[in-house]
Amino acid sequence: MAETKNISLTLKVWRQAGPQAEGSFETHRLNNLSTDMSFLEILDILNQQLTLAGQEPIAFDSDCREGICGSCGAVVDGIAHGPERGGTLCQLHLRHFKDGQTVWIEPFRAKAFSIIKDLIVNRSAFDRIIQAGGFVSINTSSAPEANTVPVSRHVAEQAMDAAACIGCGACVAACPNAAAMLFVSAKISQLALLPQGQSERKRRALAMVAAMDREGFGSCGNQRECERVCPKGISIRSIARMNREYLAAALIGEE
Repeated sequence: MAETKNISLTLKVWRQAGPQAEGSFETHRLNNLSTDMSFLEILDILNQQLTLAGQEPIAFDSDCREGICGSCGAVVDGIAHGPERGGTLCQLHLRHFKDGQTVWIEPFRAKAFSIIKDLIVNRSAFDRIIQAGGFVSINTSSAPEANTVPVSRHVAEQAMDAAACIGCGACVAACPNAAAMLFVSAKISQLALLPQGQSERKRRALAMVAAMDREGFGSCGNQRECERVCPKGISIRSIARMNREYLAAALIGEE
């Protein structure tokens, strides 16, 4: 375990009053920060200082602060969720920074992710993509017995890997083309692999890809930046599966 110590940081934080306002970086110096702190905790400390000084606190998203909900997100030193791989912004700790370091913090940048305020962006495009087909339509009463729908271990593991996507949007922020294909492919793969998702399989692929295009996301350039920053380690193999699903649906047609 790394030794706990105190460090000082200079933060260059993006401030923007609203979607139509001009933004700029604001400089703040924070001292005596424990290296056990998470990145969101130092934003809390900074906001407390700003509030006590009668200034507007920095707006940023957060919820569970356990890397599960996908709410938090920012670009830290040019990397979505920061330099530590395999985690979200709330899981980024100061032990990964050096004493006296200057850290640049800005919102996710993408045409489909308009800035609401400061570090908060509008990620409702993801919601509309899910609404287009990221679900299974079945009649339900009580929960069915799990063993009545056999799923092989290999398929179940692949489906669970895809289902790990938390919809944070880091893949979009990291992609040079602002593509959402890792997110969409994870959601399509999750249901395409399982028996419960077969009835709407072709319709789902066509509808979700069409919704993605309508939202203004770019195309995949196979540069794998999305895979590198994904906090859940989702592979671009999901994109290959989505392309196969879409091609099959387009050639054969909806069921």
